[in-house]
Amino acid sequence: MLGLGVDRLRADMNRLLAILFHQGVLDEQFLQLQQLQDESSPNFVFEVVTIYFRESEKLLRILRDNLSDREFSDYAKMGIHLNQFLGSSSSIGAKRVRNVCVAFRTASEQNNRLGCLRALELLEHEYCFLKNKLYELFQLEQQRSMAAGVRYPAQH
Repeated sequence: MLGLGVDRLRADMNRLLAILFHQGVLDEQFLQLQQLQDESSPNFVFEVVTIYFRESEKLLRILRDNLSDREFSDYAKMGIHLNQFLGSSSSIGAKRVRNVCVAFRTASEQNNRLGCLRALELLEHEYCFLKNKLYELFQLEQQRSMAAGVRYPAQH
């Protein structure tokens, strides 16, 4: 019976990943990240993505604060933050977030405040969607690991 639970959870994980790839949420870089995980570092993907989320929250806060200031005009500085966000999103395979960062950067290069505000709203939406789905995936992985008898740290 234990094996059936593990198989079902693995199938659920694979289904969720397939959906995220089909919807363009993730790209092949995420698979490459997963391939770096092994018995010696069973939480590698979770740890990398957790760092990504922590740094992304900081960048989103900076971008939000910049755009909430009606007098803001340092679009070059905003571009630096967007390049950081774009790079880290690319490194974990967050395709839709990366694509929104590109559009956001274009708006900032054009000093287009309204375009930046729209892009920020979309970026926050895509980021939250990604975060929720990856935590869903990590919960399935944790359940699968526990069902298989593997010790896995609690996620928060």
